[in-house]
Amino acid sequence: MPSRSNLQAVLFDMDGTLVDTEGLWWQTAEEEAARLGLTLGEEDVPDVLGQAVEHTAAYLYRRCDGVRSEGSIATALDARFVELVGQQVVPLPGALELLDGLARAGIATALVSASPRHVVDLVLDALGRRRFATSFAAGETAQTKPAPDPYLAAVEALGASPDNCVAVEDTPTGVASAEAAGVAVVAVPSLTPILPAPGRAVVRSLLDVDLSLLQGLLDSAAA
Repeated sequence: MPSRSNLQAVLFDMDGTLVDTEGLWWQTAEEEAARLGLTLGEEDVPDVLGQAVEHTAAYLYRRCDGVRSEGSIATALDARFVELVGQQVVPLPGALELLDGLARAGIATALVSASPRHVVDLVLDALGRRRFATSFAAGETAQTKPAPDPYLAAVEALGASPDNCVAVEDTPTGVASAEAAGVAVVAVPSLTPILPAPGRAVVRSLLDVDLSLLQGLLDSAAA
């Protein structure tokens, strides 16, 4: 029988997972799309939710047939999102309790985001920087989500092994990134459904996540 994998670290996505910003990012993209003469719908979700500013800007640029430059779209998206986050950043139910419970148990935590550093810093200040051993933002690894780079960087920074870590994510893009890094996932879907899978648990909210669930996910992956 495989040996038990003890939980070493929990790696948290930010937007839509710890703070209620996924809706703000969709609002940001929707407003910018309207200025470009576009209407966003279900088919646009994969290129908006969980994606870096640059990805969504490039996507809107392609969709609007070059009405405005890609750079100006990215700048507008970033400025509006920062404005909305600064006004409305709110921890999701159970977020602070989970982070503090992990700290009491001696489990390291990291913030792994596809948002730019200045947005990540806004949220770190709101949540309390002491709650995270490290953080990674867009542009701080060779590739961002859905590539595995951000999660691999966080695992390495914590001196952990992917087999001993769990990521908490809310979008298919983030789930793909964590799983590509070999990390088990607890998915807390925000605006897009996520199905259970081997090495992946799906819950309704962070209120359903505790040490028992996290360790049990590792145990089931090792069985």
